[in-house]
Amino acid sequence: MSTANGMNYAPKGKPKPVVKEGEFVFAALSLDHGHIYGMCNGLREAGGTLKWVYDPDPKKVEAFVRTYPEVRPAESKQQILQDAEVVLVAAAAITNLRGPLGVEVMKHGKHYFTDKAPFTTLEQLAEARKVTAATGKIYAVYYSERLHVECAEYAGQLVKDGAIGRVLNVMGLGPHRLNAAARPDWFFNKEQYGGIICDIGSHQIEQFLYFAGCKDATVQSSKIANYNNKQYPELEDFGDATLIGDNGATHYFRVDWFTPDGLSTWGDGRTIILGTKGYIELRKYVDLTRGGSDHLFLVNGDGEQKIDVKDKVGFPYFGALILDCLNGTELAMPQAHTFKAAELCLQAQLQAVRVE
Repeated sequence: MSTANGMNYAPKGKPKPVVKEGEFVFAALSLDHGHIYGMCNGLREAGGTLKWVYDPDPKKVEAFVRTYPEVRPAESKQQILQDAEVVLVAAAAITNLRGPLGVEVMKHGKHYFTDKAPFTTLEQLAEARKVTAATGKIYAVYYSERLHVECAEYAGQLVKDGAIGRVLNVMGLGPHRLNAAARPDWFFNKEQYGGIICDIGSHQIEQFLYFAGCKDATVQSSKIANYNNKQYPELEDFGDATLIGDNGATHYFRVDWFTPDGLSTWGDGRTIILGTKGYIELRKYVDLTRGGSDHLFLVNGDGEQKIDVKDKVGFPYFGALILDCLNGTELAMPQAHTFKAAELCLQAQLQAVRVE
């Protein structure tokens, strides 16, 4: 579940193990963002065995152990990296530390699963590409707004089945609640969080590439602003961008920190996918007219459908990731796709026009 302020977005689903207890052992490192709970939930529900946790802050470890009583606090990061039984390390470090940590993990012979955004610089991305190629290890990213949302998962199935024809355009809206008082200091330091497009914009670009079937894209324009939070001069509270995919599909997204206090959840995330034969709208976290989450609207030649997807589709990404780690496959997400989404969000952030 996600809390109203969005600080601990940790979806839970129906367990669907792809391995037995002990067949896939993983550990948790760097508990700087609450997404680590969603990441671990998904892996555990898919059959993963959570063995270790480490963070230099004992309070974060204590809270983590309360949620997962079976986990063992490690004495150091090295204790985890040197454990031959650990196949994958999941981590939600401060954003600018995620890339270097991933390189370190992979050089120790383990797969890496990081919170988004996976990098804050193109140099970090280049190093990760080099190390994945050299080690054969997976650098996986928790693009949760697609991977841990049932209506988004179902939309992908509908697109693949041809329900709306060829995808022409994807529009993404990613508003979030700021809740500044509960945020750590690094959240307001641009060098550490990378900028709003680098951060929450990464979800939107990944979804575009996936739904539109693009292997690459060009950033046409992007903008950033700090409209209403001048007390945090390095915060960007608004961003948007337009992209054109290598297959001709187009994309517009907007991300912001302007979710009003009266909304029942942390953000009214929506995605609209336009095809040659119809369109799909996702109301992921809330539908003001109906209540609840995971609503999918499908309009095509067969008519109009309103589909409640919650608790019906599950989260197959996590089981697929486990099998990829064990079998050397790319069922969950191709590595090239993972890195291309990261590359484009970094480019969009770098070339963004600042609106004053």
